Amino acid sequence: MSIIQNIRERGAWIIFGIIAIALIAFLLQDGIGRKNRSNDITTLGKVNGEVINKIAFDEKLDIQVQQYAAQGVKREQMIGYLWEQEISRLLFKTEADKLGITVGSKELSDVLFGNESPFRQEFTDKNTGEFKVNDAKNAIAQIKKSKNKEQINQIEKVYIEPAIENRIRNKYQALVVRGVQIPKWLAEKQYAEQNSIASIKYVGVSYNTISDSSIKVSNDDIAAYLKENQAAYQVDETSRNIGYIGFSAAPTSSDSLNAKNEINALKEAFKSATDDAAYLNKVGTEIPFYNSYISKKTLQIPEKDSVLSMGVGNVYGPYVDGRNYTIAKLLGTKQWSDSTSVRHILIATNNPQNGQQVRDDSTAKKIIDSVSAAIKGGASFETLCVQYSDDGGSKANGGNLGMFAQAQMVPAFNDFAFDNPVGTKSVIKTEFGYHYIEILKQTAKGPAYKISYLSKPINPSNETINAAATAAAQFVANSKDVKSFNENAVKQNKQVLPATGIKANDFEIQGIGETRQMVRWVFEKNVNAVSEPFEIADNYLVAVITSEEKKGLSSVEAARPKVEGIIRDQKKAEKIKISLKGSSLEAIASNVKGLVQNADSLSFANSIVPGLGNEPKIIGASFNKSLINKTSTPIAGNSGVFVISVNNQGALQAQQELTLYKEELLNRTRSSIFRSNVSLKKIAKIEDNRFKLY
Repeated sequence: MSIIQNIRERGAWIIFGIIAIALIAFLLQDGIGRKNRSNDITTLGKVNGEVINKIAFDEKLDIQVQQYAAQGVKREQMIGYLWEQEISRLLFKTEADKLGITVGSKELSDVLFGNESPFRQEFTDKNTGEFKVNDAKNAIAQIKKSKNKEQINQIEKVYIEPAIENRIRNKYQALVVRGVQIPKWLAEKQYAEQNSIASIKYVGVSYNTISDSSIKVSNDDIAAYLKENQAAYQVDETSRNIGYIGFSAAPTSSDSLNAKNEINALKEAFKSATDDAAYLNKVGTEIPFYNSYISKKTLQIPEKDSVLSMGVGNVYGPYVDGRNYTIAKLLGTKQWSDSTSVRHILIATNNPQNGQQVRDDSTAKKIIDSVSAAIKGGASFETLCVQYSDDGGSKANGGNLGMFAQAQMVPAFNDFAFDNPVGTKSVIKTEFGYHYIEILKQTAKGPAYKISYLSKPINPSNETINAAATAAAQFVANSKDVKSFNENAVKQNKQVLPATGIKANDFEIQGIGETRQMVRWVFEKNVNAVSEPFEIADNYLVAVITSEEKKGLSSVEAARPKVEGIIRDQKKAEKIKISLKGSSLEAIASNVKGLVQNADSLSFANSIVPGLGNEPKIIGASFNKSLINKTSTPIAGNSGVFVISVNNQGALQAQQELTLYKEELLNRTRSSIFRSNVSLKKIAKIEDNRFKLY
């Protein structure tokens, strides 16, 4: 047997062994990784050792998303907001626990049904403004008796728990704020300073007399400045910066022509269809069939006038509507109001957020019939709404949805709200369940139109997509770091776009949009890493991580735009000071070929110097008694370097009594104490695991 053959055979066993070991290692690593992840899956974070449980967090998140759904708020947008709420809640809870601050049962009753009641809006008589305390108490009691766990939980999470937390926070803040006092000497000193005035003479040399290009600011200069001013340049959260380029996969002119031909082939069949909903469901359309009417004012479509003037039964198009070719068919017209206002009580059969069944149809029908009968018998609409309605977004307003335009509701709801006069009350059924509706208000009537749309997308062809994907993949293959990334971008005449300040828990990147996947990649890889192509909208984006700004003292690179000008002016000031020599202001002015100027009525309470702008150092020196009729040393201000001499110092007649000033000063100081929980947050130990779980 040859040596080569022997090596081959033995090599095969070696390779087999390596593969086997690698597989075992992979399985062990995966098992360990899963174990670690599973152990940490419910801990979203910690605040001073207090756990933020992910399951409880998600429960609160679902409630808030439901509350703000009508405003178009997305779940991802609420995560950060709720996280800050939870941090604030736990920070104040920790402080309150230290001081033994609680809310007793009697106090809780006052909180829930007193002047600050969370139920006040729902149970206030709109005519008299009277808060119906007994109605509120009865409604809550009925909900508890019903043993409806979902409603009880919602009342607890939306009303009771926040009310208790708010009361505890208010009590804690009151304790701290009331402990703040202003010493008599400090109040009197500030009172005197507020009424002080001065006049000066000065000679100044502007920084603009020296060109910026003649002053070099090195990285060492910036590093030294940052070290001297650390408190002002702290980074609270690590962020990263990227550069990216795009390879377009948008439809070409050929793709557009193919889409137009496709929809034209369906035009006659669409026109002759007698059941538009069934036809559109069969052939597919990008604009869902809305089986109701929309006013001309509310209707927002291209070529609207042409569509509305073609006559019932006719079709118009195809025309370009965004990324689609569309053919419109006019089905009918009516006289309807532009907008209306209703209040309703929803007995849900399906959850609109997840589509899951809430209760069966017959049970829902029995409940809504009971609600309808109770209202006809004189029962309070608001009370029944709080007790029974499954619409968490409107029950806080007594079921009132406010004014809304046509086509904002599902067709059955929309038809009832616009097709009936004000004051009409009835039960209707939608895909969400049964609604008891009362029409409260309507605007003047005008023409409304029912239109169906056959709409087909202008999609890129496989050839277009493949060309973009291939180009992006080839770019990635040739780009291994920032240097080669930039070189290859220049070769392909592509501009590298920057995206800065990306944080680990962001859900979108400025300039790119919502792309949690890319954000995760940015923080999973190291600086200099080049990404695989990300398919975002009509582009394949390739990114490179250019730098990282770590928590703590700002880096020289990040701080340069903020401090370079400051340091440059400091260097200019040293040069200018050399020229400001002389035994008097007149002599100094002669040396620098300047003028001696006057500034009168300078106020210690105002840092503005007429003709110069904001110059606090000059103001401070103007009230230095040792400079009366004396020449100061050069003062480096904001706009230049100055030498001053104080003419006189005095006091204005006080516009306010000292006792009143003391009171206002105390109130201002106290009100600034708890504008936010920033101070507590800075000293807290916060563990944030959101990046791992979202």
